[in-house]
Amino acid sequence: MLFNSISFALFLPVVFILYWFVTNRSLKAQNILLLVASYFFYASWDYRFLFLLIFSTLLDYFTGIKIAEALNIKYKIMWLWISISLNLGFLAFFKYYNFFSVSFAEAAAQFGFKVDPWIIKVILPIGISFYTFHGLSYVIDIYKGRIKPEKSFIDYSVFVSFFPLLVAGPIERATHLLPQIKKKRFFDYTKAIDGLRQILWGLFKKIVIADQCSHYVNLIFNNSSHFSGSDHIIGAVFFAFQIYCDFSGYSDIALGVARLFGIELLRNFAFPYFSRDIAEFWRRWHISLSSWFKDYLYIPLGGSKGGIWMKVRNTFIIFLVSGFWHGANWTYIIWGGLNAIYFLPLLILNKNRTNLEIVAKGKLLSSARDFAGILITFSLTVFAWIFFRAVSVGDAIKYITEMFSSPFFTYPSQLNNPFILLICLFLMVEWIGREHQYALGSPKIAFPKFVRWSFYYALVFGIWYFAGSEQQFIYFQF
Repeated sequence: MLFNSISFALFLPVVFILYWFVTNRSLKAQNILLLVASYFFYASWDYRFLFLLIFSTLLDYFTGIKIAEALNIKYKIMWLWISISLNLGFLAFFKYYNFFSVSFAEAAAQFGFKVDPWIIKVILPIGISFYTFHGLSYVIDIYKGRIKPEKSFIDYSVFVSFFPLLVAGPIERATHLLPQIKKKRFFDYTKAIDGLRQILWGLFKKIVIADQCSHYVNLIFNNSSHFSGSDHIIGAVFFAFQIYCDFSGYSDIALGVARLFGIELLRNFAFPYFSRDIAEFWRRWHISLSSWFKDYLYIPLGGSKGGIWMKVRNTFIIFLVSGFWHGANWTYIIWGGLNAIYFLPLLILNKNRTNLEIVAKGKLLSSARDFAGILITFSLTVFAWIFFRAVSVGDAIKYITEMFSSPFFTYPSQLNNPFILLICLFLMVEWIGREHQYALGSPKIAFPKFVRWSFYYALVFGIWYFAGSEQQFIYFQF
């Protein structure tokens, strides 16, 4: 069931009505409803993998209790590793089995050994990377003594499988979400309207920007030899907007839907394309994943406390693991490695925390220096996205080679595309609302009511006009 589908448009109001008008007198009944709705939401994709979600939930629920009850550190570590091993084992099998078997066969061939990899058709369970990380952070936090185990299986299950975040995040923490699940919730009209506004903006980003960008991206990437070098650049830029609007659009919808039920999820995007350096970009892009890797991998490895070589090592580990998390393909690993290389000068010069505030805060326009930083950072990001989008490393290299070998200074045919004007208008709205949680986060910002409502109706019309076949969100494959 997709957020941009008719079935979800029917599912959400039914759950909302039952939640606030039927089960509203009992917190337990509300949580049971959320759990049932979440399992139905997940099973609508493929009911066969619902058992995997339930097994993962049971595993971390019981190992969390066992870790807390263990009388000595030996047993705490044992139960911790049972959880980590099984969780990562399932993740590795479903996501990386074929990648490792093929890579091993290719490596053996380099030494003259012929190994036939046993390839099996493995369907990747949707959302497995996200709910696995929910459970891992939970048991690790219990082991570290940051939280106590949750006794209510219903409440813990809702934490793992809450349907707005179940299939593509944000990756939540028990310290943030569980207290909200356990506390009585009351309907807040203002928050509900704000949630609807964020859902509207998320649908616009997905259906009007991302899905339309995908047509041109597929055209150029799949037929790159037929386009000029300048068109290759346009194709890469279109993909940058496609993946941003697709993923942040999902996150906007998820946060908006959760707010309808009185729950606040972690922010996942903070206008990353307005970043002035790559460090700022990664503080603003997929925030929940970046912070997860920082807390559960980077800091345990030593973080930034050691010497420069330890910092460099840890930085490369984080970015390479981040790339590998996205999928079983060398293209993602190279994408992660490129970002690590981008990051290194800032780390070595100790300038990776220079730009902490949003650009041009309190101003209409940025300075020339900030604008130059944004352009450079965006250009580096777009170049790295080529590897992320390409099917193989060979395809990425071919695309880049054609970009610089084909007529580079010819007028790009795609520049005549009127869709570019729509992207410019989208960027203008994002820029105006960049100091808020999302672009429409402050509805009364400098515009009268008539203008605001006209704009909302324009968004609705755009969604209706461009809505066609239901296109899956990109991050569902991760």
